[in-house]
Amino acid sequence: MISRRIREMTSFIVMDVLERAREIEREGARIIHLEIGEPDFDTPGCVKEAACKALEDGFTHYTHSLGLLELREAICEYYHQHYRVSVDPDQVIVTSGSSPAIFLVFAALLEIQDEVIISDPHYACYPNFIRFVDGKLVTIPVYEEDGFQYKPEVIRENITSRTRAVFINSPSNPTGNLLSADRMQQIAELTKCEQCPYIVSDEIYHGLVYEGKEHSILEFSDHAFVLNGFSKQFAMTGLRLGYVIAPRPFIRPMQKLQQNFFISANAMVQQAGIAALKNAGDDVARMREIYNKRRLFMIRRLKELGFGITVEPTGAFYVFVNAKHISNDSYKLAFDILEKAHVGVAPGIDFGENGEGYLRFSYANSLENIEEGMDRLEQYLKGK
Repeated sequence: MISRRIREMTSFIVMDVLERAREIEREGARIIHLEIGEPDFDTPGCVKEAACKALEDGFTHYTHSLGLLELREAICEYYHQHYRVSVDPDQVIVTSGSSPAIFLVFAALLEIQDEVIISDPHYACYPNFIRFVDGKLVTIPVYEEDGFQYKPEVIRENITSRTRAVFINSPSNPTGNLLSADRMQQIAELTKCEQCPYIVSDEIYHGLVYEGKEHSILEFSDHAFVLNGFSKQFAMTGLRLGYVIAPRPFIRPMQKLQQNFFISANAMVQQAGIAALKNAGDDVARMREIYNKRRLFMIRRLKELGFGITVEPTGAFYVFVNAKHISNDSYKLAFDILEKAHVGVAPGIDFGENGEGYLRFSYANSLENIEEGMDRLEQYLKGK
């Protein structure tokens, strides 16, 4: 019999949409992909050159399980430059993408039925990481009129003796919104004591902010874990490189998990990560400028089409819109748009019960394709 953990695991609906879109493409249709959260830009040249050189130089073997020291030092320098926080290289574990980093954190942190507070909506895969290690979700609804931000007083009301972590994600997937510095400070105040829950901060979309400024949780608290990686900011999704910054007592336990389950991150890709942090700043700035043009265009067109956007997103590459005037079944609506308009969009229900009635649009596609997708969507809505 298939294990309970797998039987209870939900699918990643965005991937279901993408896979159906691929089937339609094989039948000859052209799909405009606004469902997937993957940069459409080529990986920066300096990164590819470093990866190729690393292969030539023999970086094809295991590294230290924590990762190459030079890469961990570069990560620490990056956090000092951008956030003015001090991190020791021995607090960093380099992983094969940020997903293994999430697994390491919760496997080390949670006992059976320990609680993790997460927002609703949230990144679709978070609950499965927590449940897989027998943790318990405590979901807190967040609302569009408040920019989908946590209210610290509601977090306080939900903290119990079993609460081990408060999970934050800013800029957020699926909403593209940022937690304000003030609210991050207030959340940090809830976790300052030794027995208090930790904050787990997913900072994977840092570097992709167009208005305001993103903040690391380490600016406000060291009672925290930081999850980050190279996939989004540096357009390195297929290279699978991430990391976790953790309190010192957790490094050895997570290192043992890394040694047993993953051994180490790819040696050649770690060299590419060093190049990304040291040399790809101009490439990131160029991508960010183009993303912003797409963001502004998509927001304007979606509003013209009647979708609700109360607080405009200022980070990542998503627009999360209220589509309840069309349907309260976002799953059915997303697949109907795919089948009839040949536009891929993500249903809000994938991101939690409070996401029902919403759709997520990604602007990680060319402006020309986004424009065509909006025109197709307009024709679809006229036929409703």
